[in-house]
Amino acid sequence: MLWYNSPATEWSHALPIGNGRLGAMVYGQTTTEVLQLNEDSVWYGGPQDRLPKAALQNLPELRRLIREGRQREAEALVRAAFFAYPSSQRHYEPLGTLYLDFDYGYQSTSVSDYRRELDISQAISRVQYSCNGIQYRREVIASYPDQVIGINLSSSQSSKYTIRLNRVSERDYETNEFLDTLTTRDGKIIMHATPGGGGSRFCCVVSARSNDPDGCVQVLGNTLVVTGKSSTILLASQTTFRVEDPEVAALEDIEKCGTWTQILGRHLEDYRSLYGRICLELSPDDNSIPTDIRLQQQPDPGLVALYHNYGRYLLISCSRPGNKALPATLQGIWNPSFQPPWGSKYTININTQMNYWPANISNLPECEIPLFELLERVQVNGAKTAKEMYGCRGWCAHHNTDIWADTNPQDKWMPATLWPLGGAWLCTHIWERYLFFEDKSFLQRFFPVLEGCVRFLLDFLVKDEQGFYVTNPSLSPENTFRTPGGEEGVFCEASTMDIQILSAVFKAYISSNAILENLGAVDLAEVTKALNGLPPIIISPTGLLQEWGRNDYEEVEPGHRHTSHLWGLHPGDSITLSSTPGFAEAASAVLARRAAHGGGHTGWSRAWLINLHARLGQAEKSKDHIEQLLRKSTLPNLLDDHPPFQIDGNFGGSAGIMEMIVQSHEVVDGKRVVRLLPSWPLEWGNGKVEKIRVRGGAAITFEWQDGKIKDTLQFDAGLGSSKYVIIKPDGSKVNI
Repeated sequence: MLWYNSPATEWSHALPIGNGRLGAMVYGQTTTEVLQLNEDSVWYGGPQDRLPKAALQNLPELRRLIREGRQREAEALVRAAFFAYPSSQRHYEPLGTLYLDFDYGYQSTSVSDYRRELDISQAISRVQYSCNGIQYRREVIASYPDQVIGINLSSSQSSKYTIRLNRVSERDYETNEFLDTLTTRDGKIIMHATPGGGGSRFCCVVSARSNDPDGCVQVLGNTLVVTGKSSTILLASQTTFRVEDPEVAALEDIEKCGTWTQILGRHLEDYRSLYGRICLELSPDDNSIPTDIRLQQQPDPGLVALYHNYGRYLLISCSRPGNKALPATLQGIWNPSFQPPWGSKYTININTQMNYWPANISNLPECEIPLFELLERVQVNGAKTAKEMYGCRGWCAHHNTDIWADTNPQDKWMPATLWPLGGAWLCTHIWERYLFFEDKSFLQRFFPVLEGCVRFLLDFLVKDEQGFYVTNPSLSPENTFRTPGGEEGVFCEASTMDIQILSAVFKAYISSNAILENLGAVDLAEVTKALNGLPPIIISPTGLLQEWGRNDYEEVEPGHRHTSHLWGLHPGDSITLSSTPGFAEAASAVLARRAAHGGGHTGWSRAWLINLHARLGQAEKSKDHIEQLLRKSTLPNLLDDHPPFQIDGNFGGSAGIMEMIVQSHEVVDGKRVVRLLPSWPLEWGNGKVEKIRVRGGAAITFEWQDGKIKDTLQFDAGLGSSKYVIIKPDGSKVNI
């Protein structure tokens, strides 16, 4: 439960609700209630042809310049021939804002007994208070079964309020209205709008009904005036991205809803079926303190559990399967700006991937389906990018994509733009999903996506001077190096992250093909040859895992937010304490160097550090980063503060907490290793987890006290075929 004793005065204090497609930030104000609205397919503009036409003919020259270390010339060529035009993909826009103006009469208002809360066990936002002797109560939900946002209002005496709907800029003193028409018809407010760029149109419909026999709803201009002791507001919206006639579809969504009791009942049944699949409880838990005040204090274990559970709530609320479902953006589905940070797109060099780190262990596989379905569309567009930019079979995507599955280079930023392995990283999620649930039908459906990625990687690889297969051009996302001669640059052959991702993708393909009984059309001998021909990961003379392949370069920014060369430690599994202790030690040295120079200064970066230290069994460091994430990078509404708001830190932090409690990424002697409390600080007291997923298709339930597992340990192997060895904190083992 998140709760507060005062209304939100700004967006960062408002509380998010969502049904995967529709979202709102609820302010809980008493004079004019505000719901800032989003619909996940309201984006600026339509598909674009941005492919750099001169890239392919200049690729051999670029590769030569990079191999020879001629950074300035390579960058000049990239700037001229490899950047896309327009340089930016499409961006996400708000749906609008709903206002409820309360009429308390002419007497001065005196508000008391105020409380607002977000019950994440039920996905209900509530507001209650007294004003002039009258008790007021509101409940707000975003229903997935009914595809509406619903508000139920009640008061101890008859009251009056006015409903307004608009679509205006979030900027101060900006009065422009970004809509086409705003009308009332048949007791409903109907708003039509065309987002900038003309890619699609949408309609938003608001209806109200009084549940009081003596109440009524009246139309006044473009507003609705509601009188009575009890009433219900429904809001629906559809876009031409999904339906031919958004108004007809939105009206149908509202008309089929039924009573508030029916809507709420369906909502609770649906939401609980997801949120209730697992449980995490930590004690002590001081939930008697308002959440915003609690954040300012030393985090208690209960707040850590709340943060994890809030991550599950957010994932369910912003990523659900459906008709042309879309995955969570940089802001999930909650974006108030017509010019959002980084376009509120899908940044696929860490951020989108991090959004889904908690999905499998939290037993929420369907919440990741929108990502995989976007990947199917990315595959189609990426085939053109692969062929016409790089002369390769298969498909690729660079470091961003958007609603239209754009795969061409984004921005004109040298440290990030020309990196065609964003799609390859996403493909590792296909294999991870299979490892957790062993669902062959899922693997078979998305196997063509994986195979197309492998085709591209095989063609994209070139031999270096030592005979290894390397990526070129290559970079380490968003980082810049300094050569021993003092020159700064970004390009290399075979960055460490590239090699780790390629190795994981090739292994996933070989294993998937065997599971699917040789369904693939790619020559396995060719894949195996490429896998075995990748260059080795190198430890520098100073004991660090080298970031730019065989080049022992220093970072221009030693505390850089990206730890890309540790991909094999997490989210990958090629670096472990037991199988590669030398690499694990070198990874730990990298983390120490980053920390010494202020690393983890963004919310999502701090969240990644939690996971990395957890894999190294460094409980105190994981604990320290969680506490810093809560103190320095969390807004009053518990949303992640990059700054500004990005939701990836919430999901990465949520996953990191579970990574400290259970790990299952290792296989030793043919058995899946499940480590209990591998990175859990003793001072965080007692806890309990129920039915969290581990790789191999199993679920596990256990309790602990003072760092020791209690006697009862439940292990449900499910339909998986894996053999397990469970390792407790004291080192004792249980074979299953």
